[in-house]
Amino acid sequence: MSTAQRQAAFFDLDKTIIAKSSALAFGKHFFAGGLISRRGVIKSTYAQLVFMGNGADEDQIEKVRRHLTQLVAGWDVSQVRSIVAETLHDVVSPIVYEEATTLIAEHKAAGRDVVVVSASGSEVVEPIAGMLGADHVVATRIAVEDGKYTGEIDFYAYGPNKAVAMREMATKHGYDLAQCYAYSDSITDLPMLEAVGHPAVVNPDRELKSIAIEHDWPVLRFSHGVSLQERLDRLAAPKPVVLSTAAIGAAAAIAGLAWFSAKKWRVSHPSGTA
Repeated sequence: MSTAQRQAAFFDLDKTIIAKSSALAFGKHFFAGGLISRRGVIKSTYAQLVFMGNGADEDQIEKVRRHLTQLVAGWDVSQVRSIVAETLHDVVSPIVYEEATTLIAEHKAAGRDVVVVSASGSEVVEPIAGMLGADHVVATRIAVEDGKYTGEIDFYAYGPNKAVAMREMATKHGYDLAQCYAYSDSITDLPMLEAVGHPAVVNPDRELKSIAIEHDWPVLRFSHGVSLQERLDRLAAPKPVVLSTAAIGAAAAIAGLAWFSAKKWRVSHPSGTA
C-alpha cells in the first residue's frame, strides 16, 4: 500500500472488543490495592449495571460520571500501572469477543493499521494495545501532578473528540479516511463512524442500530468470549501437514482499561484535541 493509500481500522473498545466497561472492570483489584474503599466497589458495581443497560437515563449516567471522576483524584499513577499489569489477563481475557480478534486479524492481514479509539486512560490503553498488536491508540489523558491523578481531564477521547483525533492521525500517518474502517456499539460514537468510508456497528444500542439500518451499514453481533491465552495457544499450535485448515490470523483482542469515566457520558464541555 502506498503512503497516499494507507488505510486503518479504528476500533472502539467497550462492548465492541470487550463485553464490559473497561472503566469499571478493575474495581476489586483497585480495592485490594487500597485505592478504593468497599463502598467504592459497591458504587462501581452499580455503575457497571448502569453501563450495561441501554435504558439508563441522563441523571444516572451523570451520577456515574461524577463518582468515577472523583474516585481517581489522588491515585498514584505508578501503583495503577502496576495493578493493571499484574491483573490484566485475569480481568480482560474472559470478556474479549472472539469475533473481534478475528476481525482485527483480518485487517492486519490486509495491511491496514489497527487503531484503538477509547475513552479509557492512555496509561493503560497504550501498553495493552502495543502488547496485542495495535499500531496506534487514541485515548483519554488524565492530568497528573506529582505522580498522582488530579481528577481533571486534559483530553477526553469521547464523542466528537474521537473523530477530531482520527482526522489528525490520518493527516500524520497518511490514511485515506474514505478507505478506512470503524467499529463501535454506541450512538455517542456516531462522529467516529461518520469519519470513515466503511463504518460498521457492533452490538449497537437502539439509536445506533436505527441509523445503521437507515444508512445500510453492516450490523455485527459479537457474543463469543475467548481467553486471550487460548487465542495465543491456538496461534502457536503446530499446523498439520495434511488436511490443514486455514490458519487463524495472528492478532489478539485490543483491550483497554480506565477507572474514571462511564462510556455513555454526554460531553458538555469537550476538551481539546489529541
